[in-house]
Amino acid sequence: MITEASDPLVLVDGVRTPFSRMGTDLAELSVGELGRTAVTGLLARTGLNPAHIDECIIGCVGQPADEANVARIIALRSGIPESVPAMTVHRNCASGLESLLVAHQRLAAGQGKVFIVGGAESMSGYPMIFRRRAAEKFAALASARTVGKRIGRMAAFRPTDFAPLIALRMGLTDPVIGMSMGETAELLAREFVISRKAQDTFAARSHALALAADHTKEIVPVLNEGKAIEADNGARTDSTIDRLGKLRSVFAKGGDKAHGTVTAGNSSQLTDGAVALLAMAESKARQLGFEPIARLDHYAATGCAPKRMGLGPATAIRKTLESARLQLSDIDHLEINEAFAAQVLAVVSQLKTDGVGEVDLDRLNPNGGSIALGHPVGASGARLVLTALRQLERTGGRRAIVSLCVGGGQGVAALLNRTEPKG
Repeated sequence: MITEASDPLVLVDGVRTPFSRMGTDLAELSVGELGRTAVTGLLARTGLNPAHIDECIIGCVGQPADEANVARIIALRSGIPESVPAMTVHRNCASGLESLLVAHQRLAAGQGKVFIVGGAESMSGYPMIFRRRAAEKFAALASARTVGKRIGRMAAFRPTDFAPLIALRMGLTDPVIGMSMGETAELLAREFVISRKAQDTFAARSHALALAADHTKEIVPVLNEGKAIEADNGARTDSTIDRLGKLRSVFAKGGDKAHGTVTAGNSSQLTDGAVALLAMAESKARQLGFEPIARLDHYAATGCAPKRMGLGPATAIRKTLESARLQLSDIDHLEINEAFAAQVLAVVSQLKTDGVGEVDLDRLNPNGGSIALGHPVGASGARLVLTALRQLERTGGRRAIVSLCVGGGQGVAALLNRTEPKG
């Protein structure tokens, strides 16, 4: 939670790259390049002098070894002065939102007033990792100084040494409980009695809403080998309830497989993309001539059982509302990240059971969500903020809450309050 501040953190503007399915339009670009595109696009749109920036804070889950502290790489490649520090934050799926919360903490501590925040992820760029025994053999081979030693050490390899671990698959499995994120969604579907049809209906809704929404104000083009990528490619016109119903479950195991309900079609897509937001103290925004869109009023991070990680938003939303002394009915726009259809529907049910309130589905993810747009894990939290800002602008709504479940058993939520124009 946060206390009332005389000089709150406000959001001035934001942009994102197109979101592209893993292995497609943006696959060849590094996470640093995706982030650079978003940040330079934001600077160009706002006209902000980079010298005014106090810190660049970017969320990223799968940082590449050759772009360590990728926030610093993004900042320097974007023309932000070397004297401006940069930090990468990691709270799994909430990393992009966490960047904004860290900026608020910096402001509250008197450690800056102008921040570039956001998130970036290249899920196409996740590496393959060799097992330890194979890595040791490669190291021994590299240290061999004679032909005889090289031949001898090469002879020590076995076929299994060339079967690498896939980092993406490892990252989507909880190391404490040994369950994949999809398996946790299956658990919630069973516990909350969420049918396959209900999940597919929600997924089809996500695609239909994403296709109907106008995302152009959010997006800055990405140049890739002379070609401009200008639009998302995840939402599909053929993702109907009937078509989704033909897909097989992919996360249930053994004898439960025939009864599984979570499929690739009612789960979020693995995606590449980046988001950049301009956040600053309200007084600084006015001083620099910017009109704030919304201020960050309250937020909360909570923990839950790792095997029920999808329920994280329910407790985080409840705690945020309690901090703000608001009811769920006071919220004009609600974003719950669509990691899985079953997970969102479970959160909706849990909010009602806990007495927080009944979710108005017309106010929930009205522009589609990660099932259609994709879930570049380090960027999604910032994307939800950007989507909420644009929704408040379009509708004249006053308050929005954005929230995400977090692998490992956490939830994060934040309340945005639209600011009134002055002058």
